[in-house]
Amino acid sequence: QVQLVESGGGLVQAGGSLRLSCAASGRTFGISVMGWFRQAPGKEREFVAKISRSGGITDYADSVKGRFTISRDNAKNTVYLQMNSLKPEDTAVYYCAADPKQRFLYSDNGYDYWGQGTQVTVSS
Repeated sequence: QVQLVESGGGLVQAGGSLRLSCAASGRTFGISVMGWFRQAPGKEREFVAKISRSGGITDYADSVKGRFTISRDNAKNTVYLQMNSLKPEDTAVYYCAADPKQRFLYSDNGYDYWGQGTQVTVSS
């Protein structure tokens, strides 16, 4: 079992930055692929970024490449999402997710555990 709690969301102007954190409890964090997803109002949840259990492999949605960086600290059981050059279209609820089976998928079907989400609002 993995329990996830996101933090760090808020209101920021376009061009600004935010750093999201996802604190995990449970013994499987260290072996889990971790992902960030987001869901804007009226839209389906979409993949943002993922990171392998060691942190050595990362991948991003095209819409955030070059602006967002995913990282993890296994000693602290925490995964991060550094978001720079934010745009109004980045406005969404951001969720972290864990996949102890290490499938490393883009689909949210590939993640077994989810946090409750943190709101990010980017004003123009």
